Amino acid sequence: MLRFVGRKLLYLVPVLLAVSVLTFLIASLLPGDLAYVILGDQATPEKVEALRHDMGLDQPLLIRYFHWLGHILQGDFGRSFRTGQTVLQVVAERLPVSFELMILAELIGLVIGVPLAILCAARSGSAFDRFMTSTAFAMLSMPTFLSAILLIYLFAVSLRWFPATGYVPFSEDPLANLRFMVLPALTLALAEWPGIMRVLRSDMIATLQEDYIALARAKGLTARRILFVHALKPSSLTLVTITGINIGRLIGGALIVESIFALPGIGRLIVGAIYTRDLVIMQGVVLLVASGFVIMNFVVDMLYAVLDPRIRHGHA
Repeated sequence: MLRFVGRKLLYLVPVLLAVSVLTFLIASLLPGDLAYVILGDQATPEKVEALRHDMGLDQPLLIRYFHWLGHILQGDFGRSFRTGQTVLQVVAERLPVSFELMILAELIGLVIGVPLAILCAARSGSAFDRFMTSTAFAMLSMPTFLSAILLIYLFAVSLRWFPATGYVPFSEDPLANLRFMVLPALTLALAEWPGIMRVLRSDMIATLQEDYIALARAKGLTARRILFVHALKPSSLTLVTITGINIGRLIGGALIVESIFALPGIGRLIVGAIYTRDLVIMQGVVLLVASGFVIMNFVVDMLYAVLDPRIRHGHA
């Protein structure tokens, strides 16, 4: 297992370096001059040239990248020229909101998708299976912003069960926090459960046709035990992959959902940094988010090795 982890870590290093290069180029190759943005109305050719020299913007792109990467490796992701806060301070304030939103959305998606997948696999070809498969396909076609608008109209405007916008920290009032987070999390979950259900359903149908399942039935084991004990775990490998990929989808969806529901999370921070051209914040936050996604995929690979020992021995 240690050899398997070490090999995966070696693969992780060049991927993270590639992420850093792409993140650096995002801000460096955008049109406009950061010095003009910072100086604003006070921009003069002399002041712009002096600021560009102080920030190293007059140096070649490659030298600027290695200078920036050196600061990153020391834990210095930069400082906002508008608020004066460092990237790590801003992320520390906003990350709990986005993390809570993603965890709730993933849990709701799993709670909806996994039981439906098991029921559809157990009743493969039935009217219920066809109905749920068609429903999942339709839900995959619905954009996130449309789901958000419909949920706001139904649960916030018509029924008045949940607030439409706003946020209360969990530490201040847990119940109020959950009331504000229900609609955003449900919006993201409605886009997640169809993929979870369809993938797990297909894998479980294939698993239920294996010889050892037929042997379990011949031994007189109950259908529930066969489904949950003998069929669910072997069918979960693809589900683990989908769950890891969903983290990236949830980060992208959070850009829209946090803006619609006025949540002070990472997604809204990135959107605000783009609007205000706060490139230092945008660059640092994008690097942290992208690195987090890469590390999440590394964790998924480790879960593979736990679920299927053949993987860490190179036989699968």
